[in-house]
Amino acid sequence: MTVALDRIQTSVSQLACRFFERSAGRWLSQRRYYTLNVHEPQELESAIEIDLLPAGHPELVKLARAHDLEDDAMLLGTTIRWESRYLNVTRKPAIGSTVIGIGTGELLYRDRSFSSPKPVTAELTFANPDTMRLLTVAGNSSFEEEIKLVGTKHRTRQTIASRAGEEVLIGQYLETRTA
Repeated sequence: MTVALDRIQTSVSQLACRFFERSAGRWLSQRRYYTLNVHEPQELESAIEIDLLPAGHPELVKLARAHDLEDDAMLLGTTIRWESRYLNVTRKPAIGSTVIGIGTGELLYRDRSFSSPKPVTAELTFANPDTMRLLTVAGNSSFEEEIKLVGTKHRTRQTIASRAGEEVLIGQYLETRTA
């Protein structure tokens, strides 16, 4: 799926749309979370499905409305679904999904935040066409993410979560394309 480039007004939007097009598919995510006040890291494996949503898709219209935007504000979006299982602790599997949209500016729109079901935006930048950086602020928490495409079959991710200005969690991920 290719986005109509005449609707894209900024290079960040263009990079974001291309990044999501290249990320569509199925991934196996191997994750390790370091909670900075706990000595034992948590390890997880997640099956992730990333499906593209074209402009005008009902989920993107719903997302735009949740952010008080025009119905056609989203150029492209994704639905991301996951099922995670913990490897080194006994916890039930985590299953979830989120909808993400790209508009014409330098914001990424989500239907929910990491810690709340409320819609949230993230500041969107790129170190290069293969490396997307996001900064999400929700209440007194912030999440810095970097997702890097490594060829066509791998991605790396890192998330640093802070609360009240203090770093509390670091997540590191290796994701391998399965389809």
